[in-house]
Amino acid sequence: MPFLATARYGKDNVRVYKVHRDQETGVQSVTEMTVCCLLEGAIETSYTEADNSVVVATDSIKNTIYIKAKENPVNPPELYASILGQHFLDKYAHISVANIKVTVHRWTRMTVDGAPHPHSFYRDGEEKRIVEAAIRRDGITIKSGIADLTVLKSTGSAFHGFVRDEYTSLPETWDRILSTDVDCSWTWKVFPTLAAVQEGVERFDKAWESARQITMKTFAIDESASVQNTMYKMCEQILDAVPESQLIGYSLPNKHYFEIDLSWHKGLKNTGKDAEVYAPQSGPNGLIKCEVARS
Repeated sequence: MPFLATARYGKDNVRVYKVHRDQETGVQSVTEMTVCCLLEGAIETSYTEADNSVVVATDSIKNTIYIKAKENPVNPPELYASILGQHFLDKYAHISVANIKVTVHRWTRMTVDGAPHPHSFYRDGEEKRIVEAAIRRDGITIKSGIADLTVLKSTGSAFHGFVRDEYTSLPETWDRILSTDVDCSWTWKVFPTLAAVQEGVERFDKAWESARQITMKTFAIDESASVQNTMYKMCEQILDAVPESQLIGYSLPNKHYFEIDLSWHKGLKNTGKDAEVYAPQSGPNGLIKCEVARS
């Protein structure tokens, strides 16, 4: 006989923009988010028996996202996600889990005539700050992260000594371009209550800043033997910098830049040490992942 194994529902792609106005200084700060909220609980009959009495309408969920953004801080996003999720558990007795994902889009303050402008911003990349929170009655699980941070270095990366057999055509290299779109996450220890999230809330921004700085610095200065080894070094450092983290994860696509042989044109040298012009590739690409936990 069939049975409902799992079920969750809610509202996705809710775009939220909030402005904070400092009345004393006239300086404004802005936050733009995309929010997803999916609920779980005693909702089986809505699927199996057409019983809508257990359904909190997704339109109501959308409205709640806006109202809670008005009533509460949206920074750090870990706090906002926890407050939003806790509301659904407090409001609806039959809801047991609120799954909240917050994607914060990057806006950077403009500098005009050498000074930060009080209310003008620009988009300086597609980098995003990601938070995924599962709010349950016995605790709050939070995973924070960075996504779509595109980085590149023109040297300082090698790849050699890998398995060579009848399927191998890739040449070994001691100097190559390395580029990737960083997807990095760190999972926090379980918070027993919303109050525990709120206590010491500055930990979340500090962790994000540390993870971002470690990622970029290690990428830049490491004489990379492989993407695998470089990302492991990043994980080790984030575990050390964020003591309350339990698990660090990276997913790094290897965005290839291939040398172009131009010797057919008048003997033009453009390979090896003479390479200057490359062809960026959109795919296929390598994809390297790892998770590093505390022992």
